[in-house]
Amino acid sequence: MASPPPAPSDTELITRVLLHDDRRAFGELVARHQAAVRALSRRLTGGDLAQADDLAQETFLRAYRGLPGYRGGAKFSSWLYRITCNVFFSRDRGSRELLAEPSALEEGPTALASPDFVLERHDLEKALALLKPRERAALVLTYANELTHEEAAAVLDCPVGTLKTHVARAKEKLRRQLEEVP
Repeated sequence: MASPPPAPSDTELITRVLLHDDRRAFGELVARHQAAVRALSRRLTGGDLAQADDLAQETFLRAYRGLPGYRGGAKFSSWLYRITCNVFFSRDRGSRELLAEPSALEEGPTALASPDFVLERHDLEKALALLKPRERAALVLTYANELTHEEAAAVLDCPVGTLKTHVARAKEKLRRQLEEVP
């Protein structure tokens, strides 16, 4: 008995969408990547599921429209993360709402999980709410999503040094805020 053919790669699906406007192929791309995009959206919106779903939906709509501009230089998932962050930043201008889901940060390999840094979820949420959107996004991408600094910098369209500065500032601000917690 012959085994089923392997699933098409992202590149093959993208080619089918671009050459034949194959919406089933795009649907398969969405199915493959929606969990990761929704997880990032939830972290950026502080766990607001309705806002996260709107953000994810807008991400895939923009991805479909912008697919001819995808050059394949980065992983497709990184390109989607970049769209997600851009959509979030465009919606967040001037907003000071919580952007990261604390439980996701606590699970990652972070300094926040060290024994010296035992926190209540509420305290972490309050501290995260004070971070600038790009600092929160940098922290979420590198710690919760476990992207390398290079990958996160590409997602945020900034130099690696700038990304590292965002992460360092975010960690320092969190440390200062959390030291003040009684």
